[in-house]
Amino acid sequence: MAIGSKIRTYFEGAWHEGDVPIMRAADHGSWVGSTVFDGARFFDGRAPDLDAHCARVNRSAEALMLTPTMAAEDIVAAVREGLSTYSADDAVYIRPMYWGLDGDPSGIVPQAASTGFAICLEAVPMADQGASTTLGRTRFRRPVLEDNVVNAKAGCLYPNNARMLTDVRSRGFGNALVADAMGNVAESATANVFMVKDGVVFTPIPNGTFLAGITRARHMSNMRGDGMEVHEAVLSFDDFAEADEVFLSGNMMKVTPVSAFEDTQYQIGPVTRRVREMYWDWAASA
Repeated sequence: MAIGSKIRTYFEGAWHEGDVPIMRAADHGSWVGSTVFDGARFFDGRAPDLDAHCARVNRSAEALMLTPTMAAEDIVAAVREGLSTYSADDAVYIRPMYWGLDGDPSGIVPQAASTGFAICLEAVPMADQGASTTLGRTRFRRPVLEDNVVNAKAGCLYPNNARMLTDVRSRGFGNALVADAMGNVAESATANVFMVKDGVVFTPIPNGTFLAGITRARHMSNMRGDGMEVHEAVLSFDDFAEADEVFLSGNMMKVTPVSAFEDTQYQIGPVTRRVREMYWDWAASA
């Protein structure tokens, strides 16, 4: 299902207009779920960290035992070619993806050298600067490497995220604050999370249960470069209930302020506003 408009598809070495069919019914990715993707953004005429996203989709493919068919720099070149028909006023979601074509005799293990590849471009607006969300707790948790491919941006992980969102939305929240296997905070259902206490910024330490995102790393670099104190730490739900500010960090919207976590209310504070300002300044200068 498309989430945007002005769709272009790169498939079998060429760009096509529209939402082009790319999978067959018997493709390994269709029925066993060996799909990976990554997401970058184009806005204000720029595509920040595009190279990092294209490199990560290849690492994700390898984590699912698929063989990447394009070097990261070639994916970047193809994306830039595809973006050439969009205007600087368009905000575009950039999604390179791989999937398994054939399996071994069991049908379960993908044949490493039999991999499909496509890029989907969709015009999806950036969130308004005043947009925010609320967080609720959910009984669903992030998996660990021993029982799922948490070292990849894999399609098979997202039904669990959908359960989280459906759970908290039924109680009126916009997103879920999610625990890891040990019961500590990992991230939200859709993005990494930061909290601020007494001017100091904290984010859950990467422990193998979630992807420590490219945009997350960019925010941390920007904040430290601006003289802010930033810590990766083991964080509890009580820590978030006692925070002064909370915001989400993800590729789709970059910075999303959080106005409430369960019964706790937050203001959209100076750190959150500064992080957003720094990201846009960095993107404009990159």
